[in-house]
Amino acid sequence: MAWLTKSFNSSLGKKLLMAITGLFLISFLIVHCGLNATIFLNDGGVAFNEGAEFMGTNPVIRTMEIVLFAGLLLHIVDGLRLWLDNKKKRPVAYAVVDGSANSKWYSRSMGLLGTLLLLFLIIHLKHFWYFSRLTNDLTEAHTLYNEMQIVFASPIVVIIYVLGCISLGYHLLHGFQSAFQSLGWNHPKYSPTIKCIGAIYAVVISATFASMPIAFYFHLIH
Repeated sequence: MAWLTKSFNSSLGKKLLMAITGLFLISFLIVHCGLNATIFLNDGGVAFNEGAEFMGTNPVIRTMEIVLFAGLLLHIVDGLRLWLDNKKKRPVAYAVVDGSANSKWYSRSMGLLGTLLLLFLIIHLKHFWYFSRLTNDLTEAHTLYNEMQIVFASPIVVIIYVLGCISLGYHLLHGFQSAFQSLGWNHPKYSPTIKCIGAIYAVVISATFASMPIAFYFHLIH
C-alpha cells in the first residue's frame, strides 16, 4: 500500500484526490438541494419533512452520511495540503501580480472561498444536522421545517447564509471545471461545454440555496 500513499502524496495525486472528492460532494449537493427545494411546494413542509425523515432513518442513507463526512474531510485536508504546497513553492510574494491576465479572481481565491465555506458549513451543521441528529428536540410537533422557520427569522442568519451561498457559487464555478481538468477529461471540443454546464450548475445550486432563507424571512412560504 506504500505506492498508493506515495501516489496520493504527490502533487498530481493531491489534485486527483481533490477532483474525486469534489465531484462526489457536487453530486451530493444535487440531492441536498432537490430535497430542500420541496419547501417551495408551499405545503407547510409536508414533503420536506417526509423527505428529511426518510434521509434520517434509512440505513443506506445513514451509511452514506458517514461516507459523505469522510469525503468532506478528505476534501478539506487535501485542499489545505495543496494550499501549503503552493505557499512553499512561492515563499516570497511577487512585487507585482497581474493575476487577472491569466485567471479569474475566484480561481486564485479558492483557499479563501474554501475557508469561508467551512465556517458557513459549521454554522449550517449546528443549526440543522446537530438539531436533527444529536438532540431530542425533533418531534412531530417541532419538525425540521419548523426549525428552519425559527432559524431564518433572524436577518443576521439570513445574511450569513446568503453570503455563504455566494461563496459556494464561486467555489463551484472554478471547482467544477477544475475537477474535470485534473482528471484529464479536458479537450478543446468538450471543455467549453463542461465549463458552461459548470457555470449553470454553480448558479442554479447556489441561487436555490440562497433563496430558501430569503423566502422564509419574507414569509413567501408558510
